[in-house]
Amino acid sequence: MGVINVLDKHIAELIAAGEVVERPSSVIKELVENSIDAGAKNVTVEIKHGGTTFMRVADDGCGIYRDDIKKAFLRHATSKVKTANDLDMISTLGFRGEALASISAVSRLQVITKNENEEIGSCYEIEGGEEISLEDAGCPTGTTFVIRDLFYNIPARSKFLKKDVAEGNAVSALMDKIVLSHPEVAFTFIRDGKQVLRTFGDGKLLSAIYSVFGKDFAKGLIPVDYTLDSVSVKGYISKPINARPNRNMQNFFINGRFVKTRTGMAALEEAYKGSIMVGKFPSAVLQLTVPYEIIDVNVHPAKIEVRFINERPVFDAIYHAVKSALQQGDVRKQVTFKENTAFNEIKKVNPFTNAQAVFSKAESKPPVNNVKPAEQKAKAYEPKSYNPFDELDLKDEKPKPMSIDDLKMADSSDQFEIYSKQAIRKNTELEQKKAEFSKQKFEKAEQLILKATQQEDNLPNRENPVNEVIVEEKKPYKEVVMTKEEKPQTEIFKDKEDKNDTITELPKEQTKLRFLGEAFDTYIIVEKNDSEILIIDKHAAHERIIYEKLKANADKQNVQYLLAPVTVTLDKTDYDAAISNLDMFAKCSFDVEDFGNGTLLVRSAPQYLAATEIADCIAEMSGYIASGKKDIYAEKMDWFYHNVSCRSAIKAGNKSTVQELMDIAWTLEKNPQIKYCPHGRPICIVMTKYEIEKQFGRL
Repeated sequence: MGVINVLDKHIAELIAAGEVVERPSSVIKELVENSIDAGAKNVTVEIKHGGTTFMRVADDGCGIYRDDIKKAFLRHATSKVKTANDLDMISTLGFRGEALASISAVSRLQVITKNENEEIGSCYEIEGGEEISLEDAGCPTGTTFVIRDLFYNIPARSKFLKKDVAEGNAVSALMDKIVLSHPEVAFTFIRDGKQVLRTFGDGKLLSAIYSVFGKDFAKGLIPVDYTLDSVSVKGYISKPINARPNRNMQNFFINGRFVKTRTGMAALEEAYKGSIMVGKFPSAVLQLTVPYEIIDVNVHPAKIEVRFINERPVFDAIYHAVKSALQQGDVRKQVTFKENTAFNEIKKVNPFTNAQAVFSKAESKPPVNNVKPAEQKAKAYEPKSYNPFDELDLKDEKPKPMSIDDLKMADSSDQFEIYSKQAIRKNTELEQKKAEFSKQKFEKAEQLILKATQQEDNLPNRENPVNEVIVEEKKPYKEVVMTKEEKPQTEIFKDKEDKNDTITELPKEQTKLRFLGEAFDTYIIVEKNDSEILIIDKHAAHERIIYEKLKANADKQNVQYLLAPVTVTLDKTDYDAAISNLDMFAKCSFDVEDFGNGTLLVRSAPQYLAATEIADCIAEMSGYIASGKKDIYAEKMDWFYHNVSCRSAIKAGNKSTVQELMDIAWTLEKNPQIKYCPHGRPICIVMTKYEIEKQFGRL
């Protein structure tokens, strides 16, 4: 061992500062928590350039006495802990006494503060841990911290800071957590001169959730309020139908402190078991109140992790709270229909009652025209829907509706009955003419189809032209030759002539495939060359086909443009990862834009992807980028292709047409290198005629 040296005070402070201050968000966290501990009701946070050049935290708390200002910046100086027993009953967010000393050691700091019992405030400046000045200042009660040039005296540390956008998003994510943990405080967050977050401070958690995550997320929540023994659980959970593809929207707060707890996540997901799809995760904002003596918050420098003396009571409280909330709050949606006011006067009328009595009330009130002139003009130009029966000359045959004058003439029930019978007779004649017209149209269509069929002389099989398709070799490069009826009506798997496309290889010899059927709406059964039976998993095969085409056409336009852009709300961590890798989405045919405040806007998506899958796909991709430990572009892109192809492929159990199934079979036959789906599962099983005959004892 070498010579042991006692570190200089300045070097020791820089080392200690590294444990507390990692980035601008660490500074904001410590200062805002001090404001909350000071009893502030209004807190304003402002940053510029992600917080690297300027940060300001202002509150209306109790302030700092002038005599205590210098002591506040000494290491291990705190007003929240006095004795060793206080460590077992920590009720404040901060208690170490290291925050201000660490921040002042790596920045240029200015504090303006005034205690409510003082007449004039104080302005204290300190740079790199060295005092600059202490002067009088006019200011309201409270404290304002201004931090400039973070890590100005540690160039090596500043190199590890990310871009200003990423650092700003980290501060924004932190503010979201603080807002949710203390809805009783009104927060204002200003970023580069623009206010991006403001809360009411009304003490309602739902208001805070609305401010942070927006209306769409807030309206799909179920309230939770449960107490078991000494553990209280309050907050909101998402409905099972609003499950997300990752756990990033699970927020737990213990005694007003945001924490990461595996116990809470396990209890939450256990309560949802049986109510949510496999691979989906619930969202939650849960506030736990536990006795201070059963929890240890002094296990992590950033105080994000906690430790329980006994985790079982906490697990049970969360589990039963969520389970009971689901049983009470997750009810079926009731559909209600508005009553048509036009028929309020006539309800359940007996057609054989006296007509004069029925319509006397309706006649006494003149009709009121509620349609505005502008609406009447618009209605005049409204296109009429096409009715094939309009071609019939039936205008005179249609029974006219009975007017009030007609019903007045029907003074007796006998006259009314005669008129009703006439209307029924005319209506019956009209229906007969409609049926006759439909029959004529159908017969004419059949004749056209039969005529077109007879004109085709090159069908491979006249009895069943769909079941059997033959590939003929006519050109040197082995072009696939199909008859007119054999070409797919919807070219889902159209082969491209691009040499870079991996799905272009054609069979070297003539091949004959015959469709036999589909088992369990999942497996395609095809006979090949009268000697083999192919059993194909249609989802796995279609998934691999899309996967190969996505890779081959990564740089080509293979998108569907959306009429209405899809908005995706993300956790700030996922949001930061997504906007930093927008080019990766573009490579997968996604046109994604930054919509601000944790929201992405999707304007286009791969043509194979269903519209209902777009939001989940973007959220899943963003979570993958955020959690990826290796920044390997190709690896992430490959995962993107897996995800898009899996969601876009035909699903097992779905009904498919014969043409779609044969398209899959032919694509596999033309590309024998396709043997497994992107997840490694086999695509096709081959049963030879020899093996089948052997099983039946024919050999």
